[in-house]
Amino acid sequence: QVCVSAASAGLAGTKKPRRNEMKMNIETNGIKIRFDEKTLAFTFQKEEGGVWKWDKDYAPYLECEEGKILFADAGEIRHQEYRTGTGLGILSTYCGFPREGGQAAYEFQTLVWVETVTQDVFCEWIPVKEEGLKVKKVFWPGPMEFDEKRQDWYTLITQRQGMLIPNTWEVALKPLVFDGFFGTAGAYMPWFAQVRGREGYLAICTTPWNAGYQAQHPAGGPYTHIAMRFEPSLGKMDYRRVARYTFLEDCDHNDICKVYRDYADQEGRLRTLEEKAVRNPSIDRLIGCAILHRGIKTFVHPDSDFFDKEKPEKNNNLTTFAQREKEIQVFHDMGVEKLYLHLDGWAEPGYDNCHPDYGPACEAAGGWEGMRSLVDTMHSYGYLFGIHDQYRDFYLTAPSFDENLACRLIDGTIPRHCRWAGGPQSYLCGTQSIHFLRRNFEALKKAGIALDCAYLDVFTCNEGDECDNPMHRMTRRECYEERCRCFEYLLNNGILSSSEEVNDWAVPSLVFCHYAPQEFMMHEAGEPKQALPVPLYNLVYHDCVIQPWMMDQVSEKEDYMLYALLNGGAPYLIRDGAYPNIDGAFEGGQETVLKEQIARASVVAKFHEKVGKCQMVRHEFVNGDPNIQKTVFSNGVGVQVDFEKQQYEILENQK
Repeated sequence: QVCVSAASAGLAGTKKPRRNEMKMNIETNGIKIRFDEKTLAFTFQKEEGGVWKWDKDYAPYLECEEGKILFADAGEIRHQEYRTGTGLGILSTYCGFPREGGQAAYEFQTLVWVETVTQDVFCEWIPVKEEGLKVKKVFWPGPMEFDEKRQDWYTLITQRQGMLIPNTWEVALKPLVFDGFFGTAGAYMPWFAQVRGREGYLAICTTPWNAGYQAQHPAGGPYTHIAMRFEPSLGKMDYRRVARYTFLEDCDHNDICKVYRDYADQEGRLRTLEEKAVRNPSIDRLIGCAILHRGIKTFVHPDSDFFDKEKPEKNNNLTTFAQREKEIQVFHDMGVEKLYLHLDGWAEPGYDNCHPDYGPACEAAGGWEGMRSLVDTMHSYGYLFGIHDQYRDFYLTAPSFDENLACRLIDGTIPRHCRWAGGPQSYLCGTQSIHFLRRNFEALKKAGIALDCAYLDVFTCNEGDECDNPMHRMTRRECYEERCRCFEYLLNNGILSSSEEVNDWAVPSLVFCHYAPQEFMMHEAGEPKQALPVPLYNLVYHDCVIQPWMMDQVSEKEDYMLYALLNGGAPYLIRDGAYPNIDGAFEGGQETVLKEQIARASVVAKFHEKVGKCQMVRHEFVNGDPNIQKTVFSNGVGVQVDFEKQQYEILENQK
């Protein structure tokens, strides 16, 4: 059945709709859509399920340089039926926006339609004429009304590993990492969802490169509001922006993640470790490794924000390659069977300095000869070796620094800051990264450094860059593609690819990461959690990317080892933070002796060997208790952890 009704037969083409009278109703294949022309709000219903409607206080708007402009401010608004061979919807046109001295010629359309076969609802924002307004953000489609103070009403957001926010949650949601921009640590995956009891919806941004979300949850609720926004690319909206809504009548967070996994598979992003290991068999050697994160040389530039003027001796330190080699021998003698060393600061002039001109190996630490000896010793034990590297931060101290290669904004400026150890920097245009990467890794090869792995810093954590230099103009979407080119170069040369965190766009080309933590782990121990931590990313991609986990016993009440087990991840044996008290590397916590660290890491590593290449098929709160959680993997192996008692149990033959 397909039907369209309106309060006026002359609806299409009406210049200024009589908003007190007109409503449009659409029904096709069990999906009902109602559109209110007075409020420009939509209501959705699937079959005989509950009604989902936009929040009553929401009004769609543009954030422009000229100020906030409501969709309803348009001088001309037209609505009409939209029908194709695949679906049915409502197409709206907005133009003639007021501006000083007259009207802006800016024009756009919205299209809300149902795909008949799938019952998915697509909300599309379409630029038609970009003249007269400088749009910075489009806040559309709207947030759903979600205002009952009930524990079984909850919101899922993909900030870092994943967060579940019941409407009753007592802690307010803080500002999102990277302002909730998709493709960053603020959203490992471009979706969010809400569930009421057992019915819910999944909202996927299918054009995520210049989009994000905003969410509000006050202390104690009684609501959580969440919605998407779209932003320009190189100063223009330029292309249609699409949000896809899937309405589910019986679901929980597991079901929602599996719907997204199916979507990612259809889009070609679901590349499993099993598939990747066909090309790079050394993946199997990395699974079950304990992770050792160590450094060689630290040098903090006097102009760096981290430079300590009061205690200058703290700015620089050095550990030789020979010292690291002896440490590796100790681990071997103490029975560590599988180990991966991630080495920071191995080149001149030290960690986070002079990129992308990083090299040669630190002379004071033993130079190329000392580095080769360290690598050879590791390989003699069957261990894996990898380096930290960086192809985004473009330091002014680098001999190759050239403003013509840096990212240029549309106003002609080149961003700079002095945050990290190397001091003043801008950003290397992503189109140039592959060229410097090839140059540097050829030098490593000539020096006889046999790499198993390589870590390209920040690529999967920070937003994509844009560059308006006509010699190498680059959109944010193209930047993500350039970053993947760098990962693919590594893989093509037999080197396992790694980056800081994980992200949806990087899955086909990424083997492992530095971490994919729960958001609360990035804050001081004991700080109230903003949500229930849940493994949303792992419910989608556990069998695609290896994730090391922090193992800190941060207090008598919190042991991160339990999260490592619950997520079926790899363990950090030792993780030296590059900078104090950021990136989850906080001082304090429970002291553990090396023998105990090795024993704890061994437990997690052996579990990772069992499940590292398996899909996480289910996560649950046992008997509804968030302190007791369980995950089950596709081979029937599971684990149950009790966060209150700080206990765990490995489970076999789970259904």
